[in-house]
Amino acid sequence: MSVEPVTKRKSDLLPRVVSAVVLVGIAAAELWFGGWAFALLLALGGGLVLWEWVALVRKMALRAPLRAMLMAFGPLAIAGAIGGLWVIREELGFTAALWVFAMVWATDIGAYFAGRAFGGARLAPKISPSKTWSGLIGGMIAALVVGATLGDRAGIEGVPLWIGAPIGVLAQLGDLCQSWMKRQAGVKDSGRIIPGHGGVFDRVDGLLPVAILLGVLAFVGQLTVAG
Repeated sequence: MSVEPVTKRKSDLLPRVVSAVVLVGIAAAELWFGGWAFALLLALGGGLVLWEWVALVRKMALRAPLRAMLMAFGPLAIAGAIGGLWVIREELGFTAALWVFAMVWATDIGAYFAGRAFGGARLAPKISPSKTWSGLIGGMIAALVVGATLGDRAGIEGVPLWIGAPIGVLAQLGDLCQSWMKRQAGVKDSGRIIPGHGGVFDRVDGLLPVAILLGVLAFVGQLTVAG
């Protein structure tokens, strides 16, 4: 694994931070308004993710049957995540939807800083050499703390407040699956639409499986809010 020069990492930091702040601000605003505003965000984001998914699969060095399966799975997974987020926001409310996003964001942040601080054994070196077991644990802890804190405030019921820990694992599995797709396609990012971050799929890879799982739980009445 090559190491980027310090100057390059520093030059990438500002656009990454600015892009992250803008993205979080947009997502939070759309979550707050809900309704058509949130529907527009989901439709636009879902469309971009689907575009990037198809482009990745077309580049992947896979046999035709597996490529066809991935082509079919992509729209189903994206639609499932969109449906899950919509159900949670419209049925359970703003704070419950923010709880979902916050656990995924906390996973990313916790994994990044724990991995940089502690390093150690690689989690899946053949798929994503930069990911470590310490990052996995750091992401789980961050998601646990944020999930329990915000979940208590949101009045989340039907699932334990420590669900943040397994959600942290699920989010990172989504990240690893996308890393495998990019490695098979021979690309670094799924797109170039977000300065410093790549594509939209790069930003929501961990959110997709989390939204599907929690959306299903909300739809069947297992995930509820007090009152």
